Amino acid sequence: MPVLRWIRRNLVVIAGLLTLAYMIVPNIVVMVFSFNKPNGRFNYAWQQFSLDAWKDPCGVADLCGSLSLSLQIAFWATLGATALGTMIAFALVRYRFRARGAINSLIFLPMAMPEVVMAASLLTLFLNMGAQLGFWTVLIAHIMFCLSFVVTAVKARVMSMDPRLEEAARDLYAGPVQTFLRVTLPIAAPGIAAGALLAFALSFDDFIITNFNAGSTVTFPMFVWGSAQRGTPVQINVIGTAMFIMAISVVLVGQVIASRRKNNARP
Repeated sequence: MPVLRWIRRNLVVIAGLLTLAYMIVPNIVVMVFSFNKPNGRFNYAWQQFSLDAWKDPCGVADLCGSLSLSLQIAFWATLGATALGTMIAFALVRYRFRARGAINSLIFLPMAMPEVVMAASLLTLFLNMGAQLGFWTVLIAHIMFCLSFVVTAVKARVMSMDPRLEEAARDLYAGPVQTFLRVTLPIAAPGIAAGALLAFALSFDDFIITNFNAGSTVTFPMFVWGSAQRGTPVQINVIGTAMFIMAISVVLVGQVIASRRKNNARP
């Protein structure tokens, strides 16, 4: 039958579109309910269209405070994890030293380990050190679990780099700093940017590790979890929609820039 032949010919495309729809549908539901005006505390059933929540996204007490705190932690955790992860990735790819294989294996542990195990381990460490749980313990914990993701992303990029380009720069009398800034860093930049974006998303979204090590500090995911017990305000959907649109915009801008660079590089 023609229909069956068409399905077989386009099976991969169909499966990809269904998977994409499965991933995007929850975000669409959040967007739709950001324009809802519920009669009670729970924003689970559509009542009527309203822009009230969009006009006053900080209308719920402590919501924007927790959002600001999450953004601060994600920003500093991204900076710390990206700086350390980039150096570690270059060291693991470019240098040969003792325990290199063991370190390569240890890097993957935070990604393979259940978050609750790492959360409990970090909490035990902080308590044994006598550290006061709060902003700094959350930041240290986020840098630690984001580090492995950055190392993996940057390492993959560094391994694909052609060393002859750096050799050519040195042959043209470029110093080590010039070679790094003008050759190595621009080539590694996509991997570093990917690792940084991944670290920011993971840090901003984390709940389990944060909940164990936050003390009285309340981040946005913790605020959402607490609000769900009493009734989810529409403003949470507004913030979620805004973050989703921002993430899509960053990806689209990156794709446009990459496409223009490819077109400019063509003879």
